[in-house]
Amino acid sequence: MVNNISDFKVLSLDGGGSKGVFTLGVLSEVEAALGKPLCDEFKLVYGTSTGAIITALIALGKSMSEIKTLYFEMIPDIMGHKTRKGRSKTLRKYAEQLFSDIRFADFKTDVGIVATRVDYARPMIFKSSVSQAHGRLETFEPGFGASVSDALIASCAALPYFSKVRIETKNHGNPELLDGGFIGNNPTLFAITDALKAYKVPIGSVKALSIGVGVYREPLRRPWYQLAMNWWPFWLIRKTLDCRTNTNEIVRNMLLGHISCVRVDKTCVEEGYETDLLESNVDMLNKLFLLGRDSYAEKEHEIKGLLGL
Repeated sequence: MVNNISDFKVLSLDGGGSKGVFTLGVLSEVEAALGKPLCDEFKLVYGTSTGAIITALIALGKSMSEIKTLYFEMIPDIMGHKTRKGRSKTLRKYAEQLFSDIRFADFKTDVGIVATRVDYARPMIFKSSVSQAHGRLETFEPGFGASVSDALIASCAALPYFSKVRIETKNHGNPELLDGGFIGNNPTLFAITDALKAYKVPIGSVKALSIGVGVYREPLRRPWYQLAMNWWPFWLIRKTLDCRTNTNEIVRNMLLGHISCVRVDKTCVEEGYETDLLESNVDMLNKLFLLGRDSYAEKEHEIKGLLGL
């Protein structure tokens, strides 16, 4: 129980593939305002899909400059592949390179990595600390005993863009998993629930910063690509992720609007910002990163108030 602290700060990061560079733009400004690593400020960091990768890197103590460098290497390489198999194989390569020797107990702050369990059609959230458990404390295993790389690959397994995965755990068998966006693309509700119900933080002490990836017009691509992306599986996954994001934010506002929370997101319909979760063009990625920085500026007063700056 941590009800003797005045501020329990939570960071929540949406899923959205390549559009996660928008999140990096916001967080680079947050880090600069704080003047210290984000893992030293936030007691709990939650992420889904691309947000889960950023979450893990933050929890290792990486600076936003380091994370940006990694992202601008990974994304063009992963998303440059034209097939599900190619993207999945390259994602695994980076996940295993970055997190091969890392366990959930190694993180410098508590994390929640959101995936979707196929057989039960419910969340499977990889947590780092027994403080996040909602029961069965005696048998709690950080990350269910799975590797960090497997958890991240599962959280990013956005079928049909990426392959679903089966992972090995110590106490939950060998479940088949999909992208966490199917169940909670905006994981803020999960993070706040942990703070209130698991950590037992008083309502007035919880402060949440929730960051999206932006909303954009669809990119203009070659006719065959447009036809493929508008075929129902691809169209449906995009709409599903958007629906999960918006629904969770509406529910949070309705039920937990009294909890201090700042949401940073951006609807950008201007020409020149057409993009999607498979973006691989470095120039566009840079534009999204800068848009994230600008979006921080629009909420700077609220964010600094939330963080006590």
